[in-house]
Amino acid sequence: MTWDAVVIGAGPAGAVAARELARRGCSVVLLEKAHFPRPKVCGCCVNGAAVSTLQRLGLDHVLASGVPLRDVHIGAGRRAATVKLPGGVSLSREAFDLALVREAVASGAQLREGMTAKLGESDADTREVFVGRESVRAKVVIVASGLCGNDATPEAGSKIGAGVIIAADAVPLFFSPGTIFMATGSGGYVGLVRVEDGRLDVAAAFDVAFVKAQGGLGPAAEAVLGEVGWPRLPRLAELPWKGTPALTRRANALAGERWFAIGDAAGYVEPFTGEGMAWAVASAAAVAPIAARARQHWEASHAHEWEAAHRRVIGRRQRACRVVSRVLRSPALTTAIVRVLSVLPVLSRPVVRSLNRSSSSLPQGVRA
Repeated sequence: MTWDAVVIGAGPAGAVAARELARRGCSVVLLEKAHFPRPKVCGCCVNGAAVSTLQRLGLDHVLASGVPLRDVHIGAGRRAATVKLPGGVSLSREAFDLALVREAVASGAQLREGMTAKLGESDADTREVFVGRESVRAKVVIVASGLCGNDATPEAGSKIGAGVIIAADAVPLFFSPGTIFMATGSGGYVGLVRVEDGRLDVAAAFDVAFVKAQGGLGPAAEAVLGEVGWPRLPRLAELPWKGTPALTRRANALAGERWFAIGDAAGYVEPFTGEGMAWAVASAAAVAPIAARARQHWEASHAHEWEAAHRRVIGRRQRACRVVSRVLRSPALTTAIVRVLSVLPVLSRPVVRSLNRSSSSLPQGVRA
């Protein structure tokens, strides 16, 4: 079968792209290697920028069950600072991703779960996509298959990701809903936030050498939380932690003959600033009108158009977050910043405004 669009990966980027293409009259199949609902290693925070994009798309209702966020509590050494961070919500990836996938299906996209997929060769009119042992053809392909979903080069010194979910009845009262807790230490940082059902989402970024020295992901998280002196989480080291490849990476290509990369597959930066979800939905919204035109008549200029659009919509924000991630590699500098913010939290306002600001570079056609 020949589809107008095949979308590989049904995370937020892939699901939103599939929905927007279906709404533009494309025949769309959305491929996902897992089965829903499924957890992901993620901070589970949807910031103000992501909320604004979802509102423009008429999708803000998918956040209805989320926990409104009010601030972030940052620990470094024995110092801590609380910074106002309104406008976002915390929502588990099981709930968020499933809601977006349902919106894509409701708009006409077809979902295929438990399917691995990879690009094949292109001809004059289509691109082949291998799906398991079979293949389909597409006029355009959207690659939204995450960190490992595209040819990308990890940045030197990049941290690896790690995550686990803790049952609500095992979480100390210290970790209250509506606050993002960020513990920074010598080997990385750990973020903790309550999601919609009271569970505690724990997402971390660690130096590889630190994880090896501590004896695993769980012990590494315990060590970082111990450095800031926060309450112990029972049996944290024994929980079923999941890891990721190197987080900060640059895609060697954002597009090619009849394909476009979006979301994490288009490049990623360590997630301290919580921008990942915003990049995912913004890139999906921005690629849809380009891909919809490309499926009618492909030209090489469509690939260049997406590269330029990605730089406008995502590139600048990723550069800013790359600076933050490099600062965090210096424990002494991080501790100094937290010390200043504990006295003058108002200094964080420009950064918070920047993180919550929606992209003004989204195409004019991106509306509900």
